[in-house]
Amino acid sequence: MSLLEVDDLRVVFSRKGGPSTTAVDGVSFSVDAGEVVGLVGESGCGKSVTSLAVMGLLPQRTATVTGAVRFDGTDLLTLSPAQLARRRGRDLAMVFQDPMTSLNPVLTLGRQLTEVLRTHTDLDRAAAKREAVELLGRVGIPDPRRRVGEYPHQLSGGMRQRVLIAIALACSPRLIIADEPTTALDVTIQAQVLDLLTTLVRESGTAMVLITHDLGVVAGTCDRVNVLYAGRVVEQAGRNDLFAQPRHRYTTGLLAAVPRVDAPEGTALQPVPGSVRDRLEWAQGCAFAPRCGFADDACRRGDIALTGPAGSPHLARCVHPAADALEATP
Repeated sequence: MSLLEVDDLRVVFSRKGGPSTTAVDGVSFSVDAGEVVGLVGESGCGKSVTSLAVMGLLPQRTATVTGAVRFDGTDLLTLSPAQLARRRGRDLAMVFQDPMTSLNPVLTLGRQLTEVLRTHTDLDRAAAKREAVELLGRVGIPDPRRRVGEYPHQLSGGMRQRVLIAIALACSPRLIIADEPTTALDVTIQAQVLDLLTTLVRESGTAMVLITHDLGVVAGTCDRVNVLYAGRVVEQAGRNDLFAQPRHRYTTGLLAAVPRVDAPEGTALQPVPGSVRDRLEWAQGCAFAPRCGFADDACRRGDIALTGPAGSPHLARCVHPAADALEATP
């Protein structure tokens, strides 16, 4: 049994006096201990809403969440808010994408770290402070004894992101969800943060869900990948299979839009045409059809299942998989 099993997760947002919006539409995936699983797609595809639903952080008044989110056999969606709060921080933790808004600007870093430790452990104030200093040093922050008394605005973006990672790791959780952890960071700092996260995951056996729109990040960190579009998983594969032989046309479009160092000079990028707003309802066919150059009438004939070759874990929700075209080429 996997550590985390998300099964047919659906999130519908209601609006007073307006139509409801389905942000996540039957998403299913699993994560094993010590494994990094990616959720990939453009902004608006449902990645962050999926992670917030798993953590139980969506507003109950406007969001209806159905399906199952089984963590170590327990369905988190059946827990009371108090029971879920006891698990967050201790068993499950999250690294949010914007450290400046995720950290409290009027509390010191030490206060924000020790709050987590004292809530979920039996450490007293002095022991929690010592542990906070050790955590800051563990994530690569220089002079951690001084930094625990500083405020978020006194740190760079990369250092603030490291503090968020330290808070997430404080109670040695079994699962970490990292939501765009390298957003707004320069390339060098991105590499450092990702290396830090993956090293800590491998060393501790912690599972991680990595949410990103950057396929370069996926290539360097993930074991398995779920490509999301319009709230559904459109492709599911191991990292190597996804890059070597993508099947869904949306995935091939994302890969074609990535700059390549081996491309001839002057080669133009090939962006995916249109936007995520240009889509069909899944009940009418493939949501990506309006943006796909290979779409035909068969792509607009009702729901399309997530399938693949017999016995293969590489699945795609596509009528005309790209890999089939490659296999048919002499």
